[in-house]
Amino acid sequence: MAAPMRPKDYHTLMSKTTKTGDASRRRRSHHGDEELVHFRIVRFMMESGIKLRMTSVPMATAAIIYHRFFSICILQDYDPYLIGMTAISLASKVEEEHLKIRDVINVCYRTRHKDKPPLESQTELADLRQAMASCELLIMRVLGFNVTKELPHKYLLHYLKSLGDWIDASVWDRTPIRDTAWAMLRDLYHGKVCLQHEAQHLAVAVLYFSLLCFGIEVPLNNQAETKWWKVFSEDITEEEIKNIIEQIMDVYDLEQRL
Repeated sequence: MAAPMRPKDYHTLMSKTTKTGDASRRRRSHHGDEELVHFRIVRFMMESGIKLRMTSVPMATAAIIYHRFFSICILQDYDPYLIGMTAISLASKVEEEHLKIRDVINVCYRTRHKDKPPLESQTELADLRQAMASCELLIMRVLGFNVTKELPHKYLLHYLKSLGDWIDASVWDRTPIRDTAWAMLRDLYHGKVCLQHEAQHLAVAVLYFSLLCFGIEVPLNNQAETKWWKVFSEDITEEEIKNIIEQIMDVYDLEQRL
């Protein structure tokens, strides 16, 4: 498929003004710098999504759409903030949690430009609305009109309920395993680890990591023929779990570099 043409005004309103030569310098940025940019953009998306009162599934879908787009396209060729904003709007449609385009634009603009007044110019709003429409079509074409991906949320919910029945109630209630697992699941969408593993495996890995953080062991796991994570997902290995955990830790390391 031929590369879709880029909308003319992609960099007009969402990107901040850059000096001459910045584009060429950005093209020389190494892979680690790109990961940092993606982390920053997804954090912007998450902040905007919270302000828009999005639930966790549409926010995760938005991050998936964003990462999938830039796993195919070159970062320096597009305004990542505009791609992120459009991914939020597109995800709200995919997950049937519809948002008004005007609300998405206003919230994302204020999140991006905290030192500027809200958008009032109808011309600017119309320009951004048109840019988002073109961007949405671009994303759909790049992703082959397939913007859905199975998410780990339903699996984690089930696994937490099951594990809560296995572990002593007093230990389960006083240890924030559930909150930690959900927080880790949300945080991993800041990196491309969310694209690289099956939904069930991600759910098992964040639960394994949460238990590890608090030093909690599943009763009789060492004596059992089948480990608890194999009960939840037959095809997962402990090696893959540890690999996912390392990738999650890499995401947290990016935050330290901001």
